[in-house]
Amino acid sequence: MSSSPPEALDVLQRVFGFPAFRGQQAAIVGHLKGGGDALVLMPTGGGKSLCFQLPALLRPGCGIVVSPLIALMQDQVDALLQLGVQAAFLNSSLDAATATATERRLLAGDLDLLYVAPERLLTERFLGLLDHLAERQGIALFAIDEAHCVSQWGHDFRPEYIQLSLLHQRYPQVPRIALTATADELTRDEIRRRLGLEEAQVFVASFDRPNIRYTVVDRHNPRQQLLDFLAGHRNDAGIVYCLSRKKVDETAAWLQTQGVTALPYHAGLDADTRRTHQQRFVREDGVVMVATIAFGMGIDKPDVRFVVHLDLPKSLEAYYQETGRAGRDGDPADAWMTYGMNDVVIHSQRIDESAAPDEQKRIERRKLDAMLGYCEAAGCRRALLLRYFGEEHMSCGNCDTCITPPERWDGTEAARKFMSACLRTGQRFGAGHLIDILRGKHTDKVAQFGHDNLPTFGVGHEVDEAGWRNVARQLLAAGLLHADANHYGALKLTDAARPVLKGETTLMLRRQPVRTRSPRKRGAAPSPLLPQASGLYETLRQWRAATAREQGVPAYVILHDRTLHELASLKPNTQEQLLTVAGIGAAKVERYGQALLAALGQASSNDEDAAASDNRSDVNDLASEYFAMSGAQEE
Repeated sequence: MSSSPPEALDVLQRVFGFPAFRGQQAAIVGHLKGGGDALVLMPTGGGKSLCFQLPALLRPGCGIVVSPLIALMQDQVDALLQLGVQAAFLNSSLDAATATATERRLLAGDLDLLYVAPERLLTERFLGLLDHLAERQGIALFAIDEAHCVSQWGHDFRPEYIQLSLLHQRYPQVPRIALTATADELTRDEIRRRLGLEEAQVFVASFDRPNIRYTVVDRHNPRQQLLDFLAGHRNDAGIVYCLSRKKVDETAAWLQTQGVTALPYHAGLDADTRRTHQQRFVREDGVVMVATIAFGMGIDKPDVRFVVHLDLPKSLEAYYQETGRAGRDGDPADAWMTYGMNDVVIHSQRIDESAAPDEQKRIERRKLDAMLGYCEAAGCRRALLLRYFGEEHMSCGNCDTCITPPERWDGTEAARKFMSACLRTGQRFGAGHLIDILRGKHTDKVAQFGHDNLPTFGVGHEVDEAGWRNVARQLLAAGLLHADANHYGALKLTDAARPVLKGETTLMLRRQPVRTRSPRKRGAAPSPLLPQASGLYETLRQWRAATAREQGVPAYVILHDRTLHELASLKPNTQEQLLTVAGIGAAKVERYGQALLAALGQASSNDEDAAASDNRSDVNDLASEYFAMSGAQEE
């Protein structure tokens, strides 16, 4: 495995403003610099972009980055321009004159990096440009971002990605790097095969995001549950995912009535509305985006403090990808989900009704089973999630099942009662009706089918409805029951249920614990600031916000929160000292150095004046107290 060349560290420090590489970044950069192909699996916020941006600067020619989303291109190009890197993008948002000017810059050798959508890259016009570039200036590398889009089994399949194998066929000497934050073993194999990366070096970083707290709750009053959760995230930026467009619109409208700055986002909205809402989310503080899965991939906002799922995602890959949009800055964040059995029925129905081949349906059902197993886990959720991606992990202490471990109880008899009710009704009904039978409820439906005459009628009256739903969900998760989507979610026994029904084996179930919010594990968050530094941090934030507004870019493109924290703590007073702050390179010192030093100096001066005033006040108070005491003694 290659290590990074010495000049790589110089570029890292001088251009990007970082003192050292993280994790496997150095090895990846060295491998690409040497002309090798790579497949990189690295979690969101782990520094994937640097793995292709830096070697593109080290190699001759322009680096071509294939990216699926316009918003991602814009943000990354804006950030690179701030660093003094010559970067541009080509996509449908550009007018003809701007696109032509960008193409001329490419051929003239004026660009270090060019971002392009896969659809445009595959056109004969653009491939012709690449031919000219290869002959004249050279192509530094090809970076294929969000590479999981190539997988037909995946959650973000993009058919254009399958054709990207032509890059290797057409330009075999140009190194390629495919990157993704989410891929199980099946998806990894498909990426390698479809992109012709069978011989590529594979780099797999830890998938763990220790700053994210994972919580799953049973759905019983979702709006109130959501409101209770949001009470702990006032004025925080976050994302709320819903399964349907209608639910997105209704939830966003309702949150607005509750005083939350919430915006809807889904494919049914017109392009201008989606663009406006996305820009507000990225550039304003405290905006909550209520969205379908159409929103999120490529969003580079680092200070998203929570991701909520009001409906069950269809796979653990989708769940991991979506929750990974929280806490990219390393500060504490929440991944909170509420789900019910109806979610399983809806997803099962979508799988069964799709036109996909039977093999793909089997894979999708297996992924759904894994997702359901995660929701009903009695052990550490993080350990289960990471194990799904092939990584072993001890209990984390920062998920709901670690913080409040659920009790285990012998649920064999309860399971047998539930499955007996299922069998005696012909396996034709959903959980709600079966629970009514078990609890002895005289509903119209029970009377219509004569189910009040069954031996199982009323045998579970001592368990409330929530308790029986908890049992039913765990039987589904354990694979003992199957929700038949073709028959309105009717529950049917599987072969695995036979030994439990016959009493040949014991079934331990988990009891739903009472959830309480506990002190948050800080993870990699910055150290708390002193009161003076906190005031300085706010001054720097205001300067950053004003600068971002002037330039029309997101605030984090100017400087990240973590950089502001370090500035407030270290209080550098020279440009040389500014260069020692993580995230500040030579270009940013040249561009913002004087303004930053002025802001720091002014804030420090105000702090000193305030401190001097406080000291004078303390002295006066002490003198008054002394004279008062003296007077009292004389009397």
